[in-house]
Amino acid sequence: MAYKRFFTGLLLAIGIVGAYSFGADDDIIAKVQRQLDKWTQNHPIEKVHLQLDKPYYAAGDDMWFKAYVVVGPQHRLQRDSGILNVELIDEQDSVKQKIKVQLKNGLAYGDFALPDTLHEGNYRVRAYTQYMRNAGSEYFFDRAIGITNVITNRVFTKTTFTCVAQNGRNTVSANINYTDANGASYAGNQVDYSVLFDNVVIAKGKGVTDDTGNLHIEFNGDNQALLRSGRIVTRLNGTGQGTVYKSIPVRVMAGRADVQFFPEGGTMVNGIPTRVAFKAIGTDGLGVDIKGSVTDSKGKQVASINTTHLGMGVFEFTPQAGNTYKASIIYADGSSGTVSLPAAANSGYVLNISPSGPANLKVAVSAAKENTAPFSLVAQSIGKVYYAAKSKPGSTIFSAIVPKNKFPSGIAQFTLFSATGTPLNERLVFIDNPEDQLNISVNPDKSTYSARENIKLNIEAKDNAGKPAAGSFSIAVTNESKVPVDENRENNILANLLLASDIKGYIEQPAYYFNNVNDKTRADLDVLMLTQGYHRYEWRDIMSDNQPEPRYAPQSNFTISGRVTTQSGSPVVGGKVELINFDDGLLKLDTLTDSNGRFAFHDILFVDSIKFLIQARTAKNKRNVLITMDSIPAPTTRNFKNIADFTLNTVSDIAAYAQSSKALYYEQMKYGLGNHVISLREVQIREKRNALKHSSNLNGPGNADQVFLAKDFYTLGCPQLADCLQGRLLGVVFRNGIPYSTRSRGPMLVVVDGIYASPDLINTLVVSDIQSIEVLRNIGSYAIYGSRGGNGVLVITTKRGDEPTYYPKTFGSGIKPYAPKGIYRARTFYSPKYDVKNRQTLADLRTTIFWKPDIVTGDGKASLDYYNAGKGTYRVVIEGVDSQGNIGRQVFRYKVE
Repeated sequence: MAYKRFFTGLLLAIGIVGAYSFGADDDIIAKVQRQLDKWTQNHPIEKVHLQLDKPYYAAGDDMWFKAYVVVGPQHRLQRDSGILNVELIDEQDSVKQKIKVQLKNGLAYGDFALPDTLHEGNYRVRAYTQYMRNAGSEYFFDRAIGITNVITNRVFTKTTFTCVAQNGRNTVSANINYTDANGASYAGNQVDYSVLFDNVVIAKGKGVTDDTGNLHIEFNGDNQALLRSGRIVTRLNGTGQGTVYKSIPVRVMAGRADVQFFPEGGTMVNGIPTRVAFKAIGTDGLGVDIKGSVTDSKGKQVASINTTHLGMGVFEFTPQAGNTYKASIIYADGSSGTVSLPAAANSGYVLNISPSGPANLKVAVSAAKENTAPFSLVAQSIGKVYYAAKSKPGSTIFSAIVPKNKFPSGIAQFTLFSATGTPLNERLVFIDNPEDQLNISVNPDKSTYSARENIKLNIEAKDNAGKPAAGSFSIAVTNESKVPVDENRENNILANLLLASDIKGYIEQPAYYFNNVNDKTRADLDVLMLTQGYHRYEWRDIMSDNQPEPRYAPQSNFTISGRVTTQSGSPVVGGKVELINFDDGLLKLDTLTDSNGRFAFHDILFVDSIKFLIQARTAKNKRNVLITMDSIPAPTTRNFKNIADFTLNTVSDIAAYAQSSKALYYEQMKYGLGNHVISLREVQIREKRNALKHSSNLNGPGNADQVFLAKDFYTLGCPQLADCLQGRLLGVVFRNGIPYSTRSRGPMLVVVDGIYASPDLINTLVVSDIQSIEVLRNIGSYAIYGSRGGNGVLVITTKRGDEPTYYPKTFGSGIKPYAPKGIYRARTFYSPKYDVKNRQTLADLRTTIFWKPDIVTGDGKASLDYYNAGKGTYRVVIEGVDSQGNIGRQVFRYKVE
């Protein structure tokens, strides 16, 4: 199934019972449409989707992605934003890798090389444009993925949780089992542990593993948020490998689920039949099954409750004046309880929308008898109005048949407005427009293949009318025996761009609604719409005469900007500023400062790791000036809305893939292809032991999350230490020269040669005197410093006279080195060719068999070929967008025997 854009303008409600056609006298409707048009012109909605080559990874893998950035309800590939930020974030909200890729007509591709030292656990891949920050990080592409490590990891954990209510309090018991790679238990080992919520330690203690490698700990579980987004950090000793740190997500199903009720349209009115959706969520954030009944204040049953999918369901009844209603619920564990329903009002409106055959919607509005004032109904999708109607004066009933094909596929928002323009009721509806289908077919040149045989695939894309569709596509091929996939949990371009990217909250298994679509999945999707709110914008902002302006403009290319001042801080007006680069030939640009001393070089594109020199003078060519560069703080990595997708036991969840990854690693080692892994580790350890021999790090010299050495300062030419470190220490930002962790509000602890110093002392240090800086930003690293180190620690070691001196390039006043992050140069996926015989017969243990992000169907067709690996069922996934905004996805399988 796939979709395209469709727009015919405003649908006139002509010939519909209880409706007026849209005319000049319909002031509310006209104003809503006018304000929405104004809003979408100034705030076009961008969405981003990444297709990844696999659903999970192992340390040492390459992660490949293709990015699609679309705009508006038509989902056309956008042209305004030219740079996409893509980040790999760990479960402690620390950015492990970040790249910027260049968007060309809304398309880009890139990759992450996952180091073999990466800890196993839950990670996120996040992607956003600068402009998307206006909507908030909830609308970024932000996908949970698991990463295992079978190369350097020697300690594996498996955890189970239970929760028991005792004396009105919840006690959580965690059983953590420690084993080595062969399954042998770590018995009799001492373990220090800390339980954290929001990076604050709420419990800690010590224990010893039993004969089977189990550690049992208990902590208070009254904080419901802790039970779905907390962490346990353990430090296992006595393994022969030093202290081994493990971070374990807290995932506890404690007691009863949280049950919420959602009257259709937002309100219940006495005397009017109402559909009420409900959602039961466990403390782990996932839906749970419940059943029960709804009774009135006299104990009479008025409705039954039964979940139909992932803790959701719907029932209908007619509330009556003088009654209150409660739900008697039986939970999955057999316990029971009661939850009150929202109170019904004596006046107001009920908005009901239901299918009317496969092609239409039936819209009905019922009002209390005293609500006879005219009301207006407006239906829009991402700011474009597709239907509007107005009730007759004095009428309390409105109904209409609305064709689905007047809307683009995706979420439509129906809003009922009062005669004064106040929003009264709202209902989300998912539109599956059959006219939006983009059909992708994959045709192999044979039905079955042998191992290492060449395969040719012919790809054809057509619109719903059967005409060839020109578009851009990406393809990933994996062996399902090595990379099994749960398709309902899989990353999916349809589920992302048409559903999840428009919902602020968490959606469990969004791909379910687009796999094997049938009557049940459609009904389940409609219940989901009843339980969700559309918060892309607020009506008060839309209807305001002074709509707020976007804070972030679309970023087509880079801008290098800043301010030039005198030594006393006064702006330098009319000063000359030059931007110089020597990396690839001489680049020299110049400009003048404005009345505030500000300067900017716009529309510059440069690759990553490039270094600039900025030179400033006064209007009289005096050099004694200061240059301050602009920087935009990165968006927060906290409050991950899809945290419920994090798995408790990553290694066991993807055990089959872990074994395939391990076999590939040792096969490479057999032929010397893995030696670089070992040698890099040895070099790193030797360097730390030598260069950090005077370190005062309480964890031991070099045992830090990041180490910055004296030689790293050599080419920077920074006048102040904070300038040298800004942007180079992962998870650390400098504000007014003071270091802060991106995960905390307070300044970091600064330790200089073992002395606890004030954070603002950092800029009094002479850069050339620094031997090393160690960054402790994760709890496993800074816990040893106690509460003083709770915001992270910078351990600074100065030179002692027995170390080599690195003399940095020194610059006079009015000159500033500048090394911003540029565009990442994507690598090319390597696919072996077996028509050439190699001297060494290396087993082909690839997990991603083929990846190609730049398929173009100019005439609706494309072809490609590659070589298979070993036996198995191969899974081909193609996703893409055509020139008209049609979105497509196809999954194809074939056998290798």
